[in-house]
Amino acid sequence: MSDLYAQLISVFIGFFAIMNPLANTAAFAALVGDKSKAEQVKIAAKALIITFFVILSFSLLGKAIFHLFGITIDALRITGGILVFIVGYHMLSGYGSKLHSAEGDDETDLAVSPLAVPLLAGPGTIATAMNYSASGGVAGILITVSVFAVLCLITFICFIFSAKILAVIGQSGLSIVTRLMGLILAVIGTQMFISGVAAFVSTMS
Repeated sequence: MSDLYAQLISVFIGFFAIMNPLANTAAFAALVGDKSKAEQVKIAAKALIITFFVILSFSLLGKAIFHLFGITIDALRITGGILVFIVGYHMLSGYGSKLHSAEGDDETDLAVSPLAVPLLAGPGTIATAMNYSASGGVAGILITVSVFAVLCLITFICFIFSAKILAVIGQSGLSIVTRLMGLILAVIGTQMFISGVAAFVSTMS
């Protein structure tokens, strides 16, 4: 049971760090701050529903994708670790990663782009979801999807109360949280990379 709790906490921290609800709340406020409350709720709900189903798809089809393209879990861990580390490094440096950036997108439907993709369901989030689900069997998929659903709910609440949250934590507080999440992400990415390399080396010996 303790292993289950440890895995739940690990998955939650990993997703929370890479999605960074507080930082994305600032992005959400900047994108839809001029819209009515009803429109903001609609956009937030649509964005997070799309995000959930994107991650659900990759969590369920992860192994099928591996077999189709001849990809190993170790390769995913190594590549995913590098992606997650890059996102974390940029956040730790105080800059938003281009992998999860809203810049350069001119889509009229903000819920789809840039909110759902790439802000919430970016390459780092997808790689993290596939790594957690593919390495844990059915239980890993259930834990990954369940934890991500909870995080989507938390993010939705943050989006709805974005103005009040940002007023409380301020720009300096947001910067501190972003850097802290970046440090956690960098460590998670490094651990994923080490696990992938160690597993690959062991198969060669």
